[in-house]
Amino acid sequence: MDGILVLDKPSGWTSHDVVAKVRRLTQIKRVGHTGTLDPLATGVLVLCLGQATRLVEYLAGHAKRYRATIRLGVETDTYDAQGQTIAQRPVEVSATALRESLATFAGAIEQVPPMYSAIKQDGQRLYDLARKGIEVKRASRRVTIHSIDLLDVNLPDITLEVHCSAGTYIRSLAHDLGERLGCGAHLAALIRTAAGPFTLAQAVTLAQLEAAVTAGAWPALLQPLEAALTAFPSIRLSAPDAARARHGQSLALPEAASLMVEAERIRVYDPAGQLIGVMRLDPSRNELRPEKIFSEQ
Repeated sequence: MDGILVLDKPSGWTSHDVVAKVRRLTQIKRVGHTGTLDPLATGVLVLCLGQATRLVEYLAGHAKRYRATIRLGVETDTYDAQGQTIAQRPVEVSATALRESLATFAGAIEQVPPMYSAIKQDGQRLYDLARKGIEVKRASRRVTIHSIDLLDVNLPDITLEVHCSAGTYIRSLAHDLGERLGCGAHLAALIRTAAGPFTLAQAVTLAQLEAAVTAGAWPALLQPLEAALTAFPSIRLSAPDAARARHGQSLALPEAASLMVEAERIRVYDPAGQLIGVMRLDPSRNELRPEKIFSEQ
């Protein structure tokens, strides 16, 4: 079975836990996710099954949307509610100060990842060092906050909606906001509402997946390979070109493709409308070169 499974990850599970569970339920060995969620978080976890695992690289860089609850006045070592409290301060923050502080995070910013993260430094995971009580200086990373909106204020908690680039740590955003406000803060709850084109409305729970497996109907929950490739324009090839493409051969640039001067990659289909794969446009050589070719389903 090949396709995309959009899951609503339960709180308390790691992304690896979910992948392992889906492997056991579906008996599909090739299962991968397109971007981790912390155990605390719930919401959209995009899984690729079978041949779709070859598409992870196209999905991992997609922008994300979150609904985050941030608790002001309490700072933790992990920057979220699962950590140990390391500082508490009174919360004396006005709505105006909140909005002004949030506005400073909009756009391209430098963000320091938390110590409790899977990033490697000098060959070691940061969270392994943190668990040993070792804190090291981390290099900041450029991320983009496309939008950050204040949805609710019920002090000491505030609720935000964040649209951000891949690689953004909402935990770090909560911590940095607390520092800017002078009261400290941590991430109390997090829901990923969208990852690229995939939304929470499309997601199924593990319970729903289990029920579908029991009923023998779980493949109906999969979205097709094309769902991962909607950002790429598409063309339908002639039968001879389709046969050459399926054998991994480059093609003379079809007239339809020659019009796609802004595209790097193109979805290609056979005359019957079946996806063949992804090909890279090379105008300098006037050809399409195969990048991901799928076996016939």
